[in-house]
Amino acid sequence: MALVTLKDILPQARKQKRAVAAFNVANYECALGVIRAVENEKLPVIIQMFQRMFRSEKGCDLAASLVRMAHRCSQPVVIQLDHGAEAWQIRDALSAGMSSVMLDGSTLPYDENVQLTSYAADYAHRVGASCEGEIGHVAMGDENALTTVEDAVRFYNDTKVDALAISVGTVHGFYKAAPCIDVKRCREIADALPETPLVLHGGSGTPPEDVRALIENGITKINIATEFMDTFLKSTKKQFDILEGKFRAVDLFNDPVVDDCAAYASKMLRFFAGK
Repeated sequence: MALVTLKDILPQARKQKRAVAAFNVANYECALGVIRAVENEKLPVIIQMFQRMFRSEKGCDLAASLVRMAHRCSQPVVIQLDHGAEAWQIRDALSAGMSSVMLDGSTLPYDENVQLTSYAADYAHRVGASCEGEIGHVAMGDENALTTVEDAVRFYNDTKVDALAISVGTVHGFYKAAPCIDVKRCREIADALPETPLVLHGGSGTPPEDVRALIENGITKINIATEFMDTFLKSTKKQFDILEGKFRAVDLFNDPVVDDCAAYASKMLRFFAGK
């Protein structure tokens, strides 16, 4: 299947009431762990890079590696820019071969969000890629931050994105208190946009029962960044502790770290797919 877009995998996932995992990576080892998990589980995946990486040569270099990895994978793989904030990031990501972009204008006034997201969607569609937009800022999960049904429908109609990220009470990073997830709001938005894949940001640490309820009620793509990167960091520290100051070749040092990343990715892939 190799490199695909959101349009190739999310509509079917929504019909089947399952979600596709979207893992944020910042290096080759994390990405390799995801690809190995995908091959083992025989499930589609989305691999994402945060927009700040395109502020240096790291962005295009890693994107090129991810695209090559996707092409050799036997399962569908989307390579997506995450939380793009400016038009040049959209252009650079697509020029680097990424198959999808996400434009986050959720903190902007509505009209500015629409203008920037529409530009990203139009640009992506012209080159055969897909685009995700966001309405309703994922912050601390307070009522004022939740996406309204009216805003979701209006924003989708104004932008024609391929997937829509909504705010239903999750937060980015680790939770400082128990979250209050509004499954009812998610269901209302899903009912109003029956053909639109909905996206959950802030998936790390969200209680499994809440995640399962959201998938049953329209969520089709779930972002995992903090927990996945924390897995990489903790595994790396573990390897340092094992060495006790001794030298080990870096490629051999990283092998068990990749294994730990793959194990975590496999667990999330299966859970989101209802397995």
